[in-house]
Amino acid sequence: MSHRIHDIPESDRPRERLLRLGPQALSDAELLALFINTGTKGENALQIGERMLREHGSIRALSRLEPAALTDIKALGPAKAAKLAAAFEIGRRAARETSQRDIVLDHPRSVYEFIGPELQALSYESVRLVLLTTKLTLLRAEEIFRGSLNECTATPRDILKKALIHNAHAFILLHNHPSGDPTPSDADRRLTRRLREASETMGILLQDHLVIGTPSESRELPYFSFREHGLL
Repeated sequence: MSHRIHDIPESDRPRERLLRLGPQALSDAELLALFINTGTKGENALQIGERMLREHGSIRALSRLEPAALTDIKALGPAKAAKLAAAFEIGRRAARETSQRDIVLDHPRSVYEFIGPELQALSYESVRLVLLTTKLTLLRAEEIFRGSLNECTATPRDILKKALIHNAHAFILLHNHPSGDPTPSDADRRLTRRLREASETMGILLQDHLVIGTPSESRELPYFSFREHGLL
């Protein structure tokens, strides 16, 4: 392959193929090439995209890298890394932007579809609180902290305080396991029990606690729902 995109027949260049056939017709490497735009001595933008996929395995793996880690990839640099990081974030936001106020979050699957892809894209552990109305529609969703979920950092008092401030009828606690395995730890189970007891006392419904993992042939679901397993 030539080291210059301009030496590729015009009809076969990523940009022209996208405009003619639509973005779904492009390979992952071609999509990356459109953001990389220019190559370096010895590699054109498409070859850089192909190398990035070989080195990191997939688009999903690349999207989980912090912007600073993207700048460490050979031939990217700050400007190209920033473009890629922005593209990944736009994709995550678009995935969760479907008229959120009308979403009914009364089942683990709907909760997973609402926020699961965003949590799966993270390389660190993030704890989210989803507050619900009396109809179990979305009232508010926010990250309450980062880091491993444990009984010291995530106290029932702190979590319920946010639910009370926003006058929530119910809430869902979520956190991800970057390892991909959604099996809850002993600390996850203990905190859930304490949170259930405290929420009952305060008259607020703990609708569910979900641990988000990643899809795998070895597990039926990419998440663990405490309610679905009869633990709430």
